[in-house]
Amino acid sequence: MRKKIVIYQVLPRLFGNTNKNCIPNSSFEINGSGKLEFFSKEVLENIRSLGCTHIWYTGVIEHATKCSFPQYSIPANHHSVVKGNAGSPYSITDYYDISPTLSLDILGRVNEFKSLVSRSHESNLKVIIDFVPNHLSREYSSDAKPKGVVDFGERDLKNYAFHPMNNFYYLENTVFISPAEDSTREKFIEMPAKATGNDCFVPNPSLNDWFETVKLNYGVDYFDREKKHFYPIPDTWIKMEEILIYWLKTGVDGFRCDMAGMVPVEFWNWVTVRVREQFPETLFIGEIYDPERYCEYLDRAGFDYLYDKVGLYDTLKAVIREEIGAGAISRCWQQLGKNEDRMLNFLENHDEQRVASDFFAGDPLKAIPALVVSLMLNRSAFMIYFGQELGERGMDAEGYSEVDGRSSIFDFWSLKSVREWLLGESNPEIRDIYKKLLNIALTEESVHSGEKYDLQYANPATSVYNPDHLFSFIRRGKDSFVLVVVNFSNNYYKAGVKIPYQALTYLNLPDNFLYKTENLLSHEKGEFFLSSDKDIEVEIGEYGVYLLKFSL
Repeated sequence: MRKKIVIYQVLPRLFGNTNKNCIPNSSFEINGSGKLEFFSKEVLENIRSLGCTHIWYTGVIEHATKCSFPQYSIPANHHSVVKGNAGSPYSITDYYDISPTLSLDILGRVNEFKSLVSRSHESNLKVIIDFVPNHLSREYSSDAKPKGVVDFGERDLKNYAFHPMNNFYYLENTVFISPAEDSTREKFIEMPAKATGNDCFVPNPSLNDWFETVKLNYGVDYFDREKKHFYPIPDTWIKMEEILIYWLKTGVDGFRCDMAGMVPVEFWNWVTVRVREQFPETLFIGEIYDPERYCEYLDRAGFDYLYDKVGLYDTLKAVIREEIGAGAISRCWQQLGKNEDRMLNFLENHDEQRVASDFFAGDPLKAIPALVVSLMLNRSAFMIYFGQELGERGMDAEGYSEVDGRSSIFDFWSLKSVREWLLGESNPEIRDIYKKLLNIALTEESVHSGEKYDLQYANPATSVYNPDHLFSFIRRGKDSFVLVVVNFSNNYYKAGVKIPYQALTYLNLPDNFLYKTENLLSHEKGEFFLSSDKDIEVEIGEYGVYLLKFSL
């Protein structure tokens, strides 16, 4: 049985930037950037002690930016194909290089990254990076590629709209028109225009499109009823395998695969098998938003985990915001079936709004019940986004990103909550709560690998239980089980929770039995005579959590 993993996602550009005087929409030179070297052994061990097993360094691969380093012959990318000043981490300009803005030694930046990987491993953290296979920058050009590697598009037959051995799709007899074009500045030339990354096959994508990127060709002919041409193996497949192997050789342990659902499942099946022939433990996490495709990406394509965004995340957000009742959580795991334990649960990531923002909960403490459900309901992987454990609100107007409850991925900026924690100026209570809960999930055998029993059906609306506000379940281990009750409201409850005979039978637990107990939060110990005929009295405050361990 696989061990439960907890991932700490971090954007190094923002994480280590301690500039207190950032100016919206400003440059690298003015606002500065975090560096790979800022992840010291002390910082990494703090992240590990928080209760994390993996760290996902987001946006480290070289991507399009308006920042230049002329002394190193590194030009800025064209203004009309870069979002913001820092640029999107998902508009890759060189799959084999590290972003120079993250480095103290620009010429040695790949070695700096390798050192970071080593420090992470020394702190008992496995390393994940982004793999962006669906699209790349319109100005992609690798100067760091290994000898013998040919650039994307270098050998394309551009007179074909589609060719199975081309890397790009071409829109014949057209010129690319950027929606961010500035008529007072030099025009960006791309002729013929290439298809845009979000499957946009017009030469003039909108600002809402991924206009700065180019769609990669995996052998699917979108011009002819999406016919598939997978034999012989398309050139893009081979190039992508080489990239994965390159980074695994630096010590990376796995990949979060961006927009994996936009890349054919046949490619994933081919590449994950081949990669694991050399690196058997490679972790693949897929960003997919279509539940009907979960089985093919887990069973056929070799993914370890898939995003549970449209299920548990969306449901928990709605419960926190009191748009639906807590009972809706039961439908989430039931709909997943056998895939339940192979999802990646989260409350925040770089695409989503901060829990503490005015657009979500407005207060980080309101999300603690959802944190417990997302973390402890099943054996799925769990992820937090840096600053989440500090109550980061994401309410800055950074520049390209206005006040939207997110931490911008397009701007050079500094996050007050993270900066103050790094400088030792604050250690918010919320972090201690996260640390306690994450470590319970990793150390309690019932929680990290036990069976689940959802108690919600057995506890309908009564005078002692409100299923719109309360959610309860059991996690059963070898010699103990944990009763979990959470309160999604600002009400105080003296609740009665029923553990039915069916639950005890299913989990092979004795009824009418005297158990030793321990409150996992307060560590208070005692005894409890458990009977399926009698409710368990639970006192639970506003947005509270109750974790009671019963030992045989």
